[in-house]
Amino acid sequence: MKRVLITGAAGFLGSHLCDRFIQEGFYVIGMDNLITGDMRNIEHLMPHPNFEFNHHDVTKYVHIPGELHYILHFASPASPIDYLKIPIQTLKVGAMGTHNLLGLARVKGSRFIIASTSEVYGDPLVHPQNEEYWGHVNPIGPRGCYDEAKRYQEAITMAYHRYHGLETRIVRIFNTYGPRMRLNDGRVLPAFIGQALRGEDLTIFGDGSQTRSFCYVSDLVEGIYRLLMSDYPYPVNVGNPSEITIKEFAEEIIKLTGTNQKVIYKDLPQDDPKQRQPDITKAREILNWEPKVLREEGLRITYDYFKSLPTERLYEESGHRAFDAFKKE
Repeated sequence: MKRVLITGAAGFLGSHLCDRFIQEGFYVIGMDNLITGDMRNIEHLMPHPNFEFNHHDVTKYVHIPGELHYILHFASPASPIDYLKIPIQTLKVGAMGTHNLLGLARVKGSRFIIASTSEVYGDPLVHPQNEEYWGHVNPIGPRGCYDEAKRYQEAITMAYHRYHGLETRIVRIFNTYGPRMRLNDGRVLPAFIGQALRGEDLTIFGDGSQTRSFCYVSDLVEGIYRLLMSDYPYPVNVGNPSEITIKEFAEEIIKLTGTNQKVIYKDLPQDDPKQRQPDITKAREILNWEPKVLREEGLRITYDYFKSLPTERLYEESGHRAFDAFKKE
């Protein structure tokens, strides 16, 4: 039985990856320090004989006994609320965490994949964004802690590939959504749905003309799996190229939820990208992959999930419970 380590296992995306690899017949070792992860995302896996969970911070030394065939490094704060509140930890998991796990992959002979992001393109000057574009990133701005952590991840991963011959893969993830997202994580989709469910006005930052491209989580997981099993070591965009303005998206959410909230506008945060749309030519050609789930279908499934949550979860600040322990760092 092939063994895989998935970091960030209790997070939104990490938990879906655990599900997929269990379904594919792997023995899955999930790892998470639970700063932004939530054990409720993986509690259904805890009794499974092919799953184990390690509560561990990957910025510390990582030891996994026995064979390890694959490592998926998906541990990182990924929402603005999180990485703006814990910028140092965000940088550390991108730098020290990636270094530790690359070292583990080298010792074990594991194939290694990192979760990079469309944020490596910054506020792009090229549209849509393709993998050859180097980006337009402010390294000392408030978002720099996340953007540069991801850019460093890519750089050190390629260094291990070139210098040590390590089998590595890099997935550049664009906006993703689906069940198990946190309503209060600061990203536009759960923010809109959460506000609608609580009867609040929907908040748009900026004038709403900025664009995003939303990929349903099952499509993303399929793309990640195909990339891991491919022989392509360079970055690949995985996302849905169906682009929509934030204003149009707010209108879709109001229609979906059947609410009559107003839309209110606030100032756009510094360095917030004005456009975001993946060029997925490489994913189509190399992985024979493209998204299948239409936004209308994915939003309905996601809304039904959020609507089924207990009322108290609509108001909790999930994921912030451990922040105080890290303030001194």
